[in-house]
Amino acid sequence: MRKASFISLLLLQLICFSNPFYSQNKILTKNEIEKLVTDATENWKNNDYEKSLKKSRIALKNAIAINEYNLIARTYNLIGVNFDDLLMLDKAFPYYIKALYYINKTDNNILKSKIHNNLANIYFFEKKQYQKGIIHYKKALEYCNSTSDTSLIYLRKLNIAWAYFEIKDFKTGLPYLKYINQFKEYGDESTDGAVNMLNGVYNDHINDTVKANFYFLKAIELGKKSHENFDLSITHQKYADFLFKKKNYKKAYENILEFNRLTNEIDDLAKQKKTKLAGVNLELDEFKREVDKIETAYKNKQKLLQEEQSKHKKIFSTIVLLFLIITIFFYFFHQYTKLKQKNRIKNIQNKIHQNIINASIDGQESERKKVALFLHDTISASLSSAGMHLNVFLSQHNTVPDEIIKTKFILDETHDKVRDLSHDLLPTLLVRFGLLYALDDLCEKYSNSNLHFEYLNTISNKKRYTETFETRLYFIISELLNNIIKHSEANRAEVSLSENNNELIIEITDNGKGFDINDFNFVEGFGLNQIKARINNLNGKFDVNSKINEGTSIKISVPISS
Repeated sequence: MRKASFISLLLLQLICFSNPFYSQNKILTKNEIEKLVTDATENWKNNDYEKSLKKSRIALKNAIAINEYNLIARTYNLIGVNFDDLLMLDKAFPYYIKALYYINKTDNNILKSKIHNNLANIYFFEKKQYQKGIIHYKKALEYCNSTSDTSLIYLRKLNIAWAYFEIKDFKTGLPYLKYINQFKEYGDESTDGAVNMLNGVYNDHINDTVKANFYFLKAIELGKKSHENFDLSITHQKYADFLFKKKNYKKAYENILEFNRLTNEIDDLAKQKKTKLAGVNLELDEFKREVDKIETAYKNKQKLLQEEQSKHKKIFSTIVLLFLIITIFFYFFHQYTKLKQKNRIKNIQNKIHQNIINASIDGQESERKKVALFLHDTISASLSSAGMHLNVFLSQHNTVPDEIIKTKFILDETHDKVRDLSHDLLPTLLVRFGLLYALDDLCEKYSNSNLHFEYLNTISNKKRYTETFETRLYFIISELLNNIIKHSEANRAEVSLSENNNELIIEITDNGKGFDINDFNFVEGFGLNQIKARINNLNGKFDVNSKINEGTSIKISVPISS
């Protein structure tokens, strides 16, 4: 027994000295980390993003080392709001997601509310995924209610009213508007303008022109006093829509100009903030990778440590159990002959050996990119330039024909459509997070009440392949899913991915009407021969099985590019 204890102690010492956390620099205490996060927060409030991000990275590394969920969540959220302030919402989003993961392990409802609200803003105003935004706004309100913070509850309900009005669901949003109108004392100068703007939108909806006009003008007046440029810009935009419906084109145009001016001012301010990052501004992507590396490295080390500890516990438990068995065995059978004792001990030793062994065992893409860049860098720029010249023309003429104002609105709408088209040609999610994330999002986006795409993936979503490999496969799969939507009349389809012998296996099935694979015209209509040719360029295999009224199954096997 002493020998077993000595061996266990020796193994524990070896683990401790082999663990990098015992040999690296001293880990900060909880109080020291809290002070670091507080300092980083002050730096953020003072627009010193460089210092805030640097301190946040150090705080995160230490918070993860001591496994303090509250501090980890606070730090991730702080990194997110730094990027949020710089209008780099694509960078802020993953940090908010991580912050939510860790804060959900705690009972800190105040921070849970803040993180849900931050995510809701991105889903609503940036991603235009309104239902997800509303879900997070309601979660933020739910956690606020548990804290009884009346000012925060007021602000959350204002956000929810705004969200429902934005998607024209006035019936659902009206109770929230009534609440914020009733308890205005819980708000402040920064919310007064938004509240009046929402009243203007609602009265416009119920065709009370006089009240709508009054509230819009009041919102603009309050917005100018409070210097809330974002809310003020939205108010000018909503007021312009109201005036345009009332055929007051001149005033509508004036408000659109003010909306554009404020929007440009907000963008310019964000650019000025970014310049303050100095050298860090060029290393933001590296910063993200380093922060991700901190958590990944820690998790891997923790996993190895836990596996080792689990293995040692099993061995120790087995040894203790076997010691008891041996003791009981000798207690009851010590009268047996020495030969039998030796044989029984030998059997037990064999079992011990076997148990120890068992315990050990248990342990076209390039062209799409050109078109997207051409649309973004040339067409979009040209439309913007045309809009600018039109603005100059309009500003130089007191009397402006309605056709010119309408032309300006059409030009702005076309500019937005060109921008959206460039994003469709080269999805941002594919570029930033890779093929596996992009396909998951594609299936979710294509699913509706008539057709559901099930996404099955046995590969880690974080895995990345070469850019060309990912882009080609993404558009091949996207085209196949479009075929299902347009031609199959299916109500269910499935996309599955797996790896086998350095090959990526993709299977796409549907329960639609199917087709005759020997019908050349039908196959050409689906573009299957072109898809097969594109897969051949990847040295892959493409098999199609389909029967009329029985659905279609497609299997793609492609060697993984290194």
